[in-house]
Order: sequence, then structure tokens, then C-alpha cells
Amino acid sequence: MSMMLHAAKIVAVAGLAFTLSSNARAADITGAGATFPFPVYSKWADVYKKETGNGLNYQSIGSGGGIKQIMAKTVTFGASDMPLKGEDLDKAGLLQFPMVMGGLVAVYNLDGIKPGELVFDGPTLAKIYLGEIKTWDDATIKKLNPDVKLPAQAIAVVSRSDGSGTTFVWTDYLSKVSADWKSKVGANTAVQWPIGIGAKGNEGVANNVQQTKGAIGYVEYAYAKQNKLSFARMLNKDGKTVSPNLENFQAAAASADWLSAPGFGIILTDQAGSATWPITNPTFILMHKKAVDAAASAEALKFFEWAYSKGDKMAADLDYVPLPPAVVGQIQKSWSLIVGADAKPVYEKK
Repeated sequence: MSMMLHAAKIVAVAGLAFTLSSNARAADITGAGATFPFPVYSKWADVYKKETGNGLNYQSIGSGGGIKQIMAKTVTFGASDMPLKGEDLDKAGLLQFPMVMGGLVAVYNLDGIKPGELVFDGPTLAKIYLGEIKTWDDATIKKLNPDVKLPAQAIAVVSRSDGSGTTFVWTDYLSKVSADWKSKVGANTAVQWPIGIGAKGNEGVANNVQQTKGAIGYVEYAYAKQNKLSFARMLNKDGKTVSPNLENFQAAAASADWLSAPGFGIILTDQAGSATWPITNPTFILMHKKAVDAAASAEALKFFEWAYSKGDKMAADLDYVPLPPAVVGQIQKSWSLIVGADAKPVYEKK
């Protein structure tokens, strides 16, 4: 069974991890953090293990947990969908770089309504998550979906209960499209949800929506596809109705200025463009500039180089967007800042 399918079958587990190393060695790669990229990281790791024999252990525990673990120096790398600010990176001595991009979708569980049949806009999603829209046949939802037979059913709102970069991306988007959301809740990896059910990880949200009639939630698109969840289309900033797919995620990143923020830490929500998917974002890797274990850090960078050079099709097959080659080149140059006890770079691209 592939690791991707294994992940789909154990969505009820709040914190997923894959271990693709038969023996623990000093140079084994350990990572923890974002659940958003788990499907593509597990796929890459599976193939990398077969090609090289080298293992990767990644705990899918949420961005907040990943940041805590890399700060505590208990893993080789942390993973977060929320980029850290320059001052925080400097204070912790961390290097940050994006690995891949993906899109978030609103998912729902409504009998007789197919994937992509519902359309939402940002302000309506904000009102649902504020608890102002309580039933599926609310006039606001009806106006967006005049040809859909909506039930007079209560909306069960599902959100993340753990510290989550996915939550940051979702709430950042809602803050951009709703002044009420921005003032009452705001954007962060963890927020005080006005209503709803909490679940751990993209896996937990997917599982809760799957099991709860009338539910709505937010997950990375790969989880919606893996778990055969119904997802909504969106009205974007240009007022166009768009579907979640590779081309529309790419459109969101087309004009991104990657060098405009420390650690390539740009946010791609609510971007302009007629084809743009409005809730698109990169996911980031965090590593210590002064390597705790030089051999393990070198192994991690070797894996990331392999993923950039050989992993694009695997990423695209799961509807993640590979980074532009020019950006990858800049990222790989930045790796020279990761040094061992001898102050020499732990890894140099061959």
C-alpha cells in the first residue's frame, strides 16, 4: 500500500507520522509540523527510500507543533504553513524556505449535492464561521447557488483545534475579505473560534466532515480528493467562479515576489487574476543555521534537493504546485548558511 493511500485510510488519527527508515541512524532525517503537505511529503519519502535507501521520519502534527519542535532542537527540520517573520527567524537562528504550494478548499457533507456543485465567496464563509449564517438554506447561500436545492439543515462548523498553519492561511483569507472577521477573530495559527467542532490536523477535519451530516470544514485539496469529500468552488477577487486545480493554484503564484519577505515568506491568499484560486499558499521548511547534527542536516538538504529536481510530477499529481526553477535556485543558494561546528556548509549542491 502506498503511503498516500495509507494516510487516507487512517484519517481518524489526529497526529500522523510516517517512518521510512528501517534502522535509526545518526543521519536519519527527522521532521515534524504541517499536515497540509503530508500527502506529498509521504509520497516523496516513499519513492526516495526506494531510490536511495535513506529514510525519513515526519510527524504530521500541525505547524504549531513543528515550530515548537524545531525551536526545541528535537527534529532536523520543522514544517509550517505560516511563514515566520524575519525577526523571529533571526532570534531563533533559523533558515526558512518554501517547499511546495497548494490550495485550501471548503468541504461539506450534504446529501445529494456533488463536489463542486456549491459556490461560496469569502464574506459568506466568514459569516458561516462567525455563526451568523446558521442553516444551509440561508438566503445568502441561496443567492450564490440559485440552481441548487439547499436543505433546511443546521450547519455544523468544523475547524482546527491544534496550532495550524492551515488555520493561519484560512483565517488570513477571511481577514482579507471580511472586516468583521478581522476585528472579531483575526488571523493566526490558533484563534478563538466563535462556534463549531474542533479537530486535529487536516486529517481530523476531513474525518469530522466525512462523519457529520450538514458539516462544513477547510482542508488542503489533496485531503478532499483522497477522502472523496465534496468541495466548493469559489468566487475570487476578480469576481470569477473558479475550481480548485493545479492551473488555478499556479495562477495565484504567477506574480509572486518571493524575495520581498525574509525567508521567502510570502502569503498568496486573495490574489488578483481571473483564474486565481483565492486560498493558495506555500508551505515552508525551518532549519537551524547552526546545525545540531551536521550529518542529519546534510541528509535533509539532500532529500529536499532531490524533491525539487525529481518530485515535481509527484507533487502535481496530488495537486500541489512545484516552485518556479528560479526560486528553487535562490533557495539552494541560501542553504550555504546552514553550517556545522567547523563553520563550513553542511551540504553543497553537486
